[in-house]
Amino acid sequence: MPGVKKYDAIVIGGGHNGLTAAAYLSKAGKKVLVLERRYVLGGAAVTEEIFPGFKFSVCSYVVSLMKPNVMRELMLPKFGLELLPLESTFTPLDNDYLIRTADADETHREIARHSLRDAEAYMRFGPFMGQIGMAVRPILETIAPNAIRPSLSDLSKTKKLLDHFKTLSSEQFEYLTKLMTMSSADFLDEWFEFEPLKATMAASGITGTLMGPRSLGSAYVMLHHYMGDIDGAFRAWGFQRGGTGGVSMAIARSAEYFGAEIMTEAPVEKVIVKNGKAVGVALENGDEYISDIVISGLDPKLTFLKMLDEINLPSDFVTDIKNFRIRGSSGKVNLALDGLPDFTCLPGEGHHLRGAIIISPSYDYLERAYDDAKYGNFSQEPYLDIILPSILDPEMAPPGKHVMSCFVQYAPYNIKGGWDDQKREAFGDAVINTIARYAPNIKDIILHRQVLTPADIEFTFGLTEGNIFHGELTLQQLFAMRPAVKWADYSTPIKNYYQCGSGTHPGGGITGSPGEMAAKKILGVWS
Repeated sequence: MPGVKKYDAIVIGGGHNGLTAAAYLSKAGKKVLVLERRYVLGGAAVTEEIFPGFKFSVCSYVVSLMKPNVMRELMLPKFGLELLPLESTFTPLDNDYLIRTADADETHREIARHSLRDAEAYMRFGPFMGQIGMAVRPILETIAPNAIRPSLSDLSKTKKLLDHFKTLSSEQFEYLTKLMTMSSADFLDEWFEFEPLKATMAASGITGTLMGPRSLGSAYVMLHHYMGDIDGAFRAWGFQRGGTGGVSMAIARSAEYFGAEIMTEAPVEKVIVKNGKAVGVALENGDEYISDIVISGLDPKLTFLKMLDEINLPSDFVTDIKNFRIRGSSGKVNLALDGLPDFTCLPGEGHHLRGAIIISPSYDYLERAYDDAKYGNFSQEPYLDIILPSILDPEMAPPGKHVMSCFVQYAPYNIKGGWDDQKREAFGDAVINTIARYAPNIKDIILHRQVLTPADIEFTFGLTEGNIFHGELTLQQLFAMRPAVKWADYSTPIKNYYQCGSGTHPGGGITGSPGEMAAKKILGVWS
């Protein structure tokens, strides 16, 4: 192919994991091309000015799990990474409220207003979850072995993990087992008694999943989200200055610094396969680029069922990918505000507005919301995770104005009759009505609103069914099973074709981990 530019590696998708893989490969001296279908980089971790003067983290909105070694090795602070800590978690109630902050004494006093027993238990809970987090970390930082036909390297990795588990105390092993198998509600019932506290904490176990707090397996999802707490602080969650797109752009600048080439508005149509080997990609406009390695940062459904012809894949593998659960259950409502919401239970400004605002008053509230989704409807009284990033970063909105980010559970992708404009607006109304129950002035201060259903998230960000994790974080879809047995080590049945999205181990969130470990796997193959 005379005149065709050749690369060592081509990365499909400019999400943060694809960019991370590109940065690591470029740092190692490889000639890398990143192809992103949208006009803006970041995938779901993107900042966009939806309304004039108002900047939104349109999809992903908080950061916790970004690996410290990735930040250090890619020099991300040098390229603009700046995390602003969320100061509190505030749960408004009908006649009261619950607030937890980074100040341990203040949090103890606030919980003790409702239950002295819970206040004492909470002081033990954080450090203990930190211990469990440290126990899990070696698993998260290990390239998953081939569970069917392990190599010598796989056996060595497995032995190291088994040796690690032998170092755990009996109590740590017991609770790790519980967290891997129990519901978040059952697990938290063993620790606490105050219902709003339990429900607010259990909500981490339903985020991005089509499960309720009493569903088995939701405790692991809770643990996944609590990994940001392992430093001993209440919640080590933060907001990137300028929105989550700032995280992606920091990684992109790092990749370009090391020599990567990045193209936007370059949607890939197919991976070019010859003799069972990936040799490049073809864009939707007909352009072709050739490379030694092709890496997909897309979810498993798109990576294998869209980018490839099924005839090139083993039939049992195709079945595994088709059965990979990737059900969308989340929506997003972004609001441009003329002022701040005024909560009846805690009026005025304060640090309760400088962190997460959680609408999650009870287990039953969450289960009723889940019931709606189970039967093909969006929740009329949904679980909401709300932040006001413009309080932390005034440049996100014009002077005196604010932006509000509302993450919503539940909104099923497969809604009865399908999503349309009428259902989208009704869904947005349900979210606003839920906020208004606790902050009645909200309807008077909305200047603009953006409502994203799972169908919108799929269409805009290329996430199958709008699933924010590229696949559910359930036991049968973790570690050596993510996304399929024998193919959890970032390789694929197609030679020289690799995967690095959140549908691979260790899963979703803004971590950079799949991109990092995929790159290191590839570099190991090259060495």
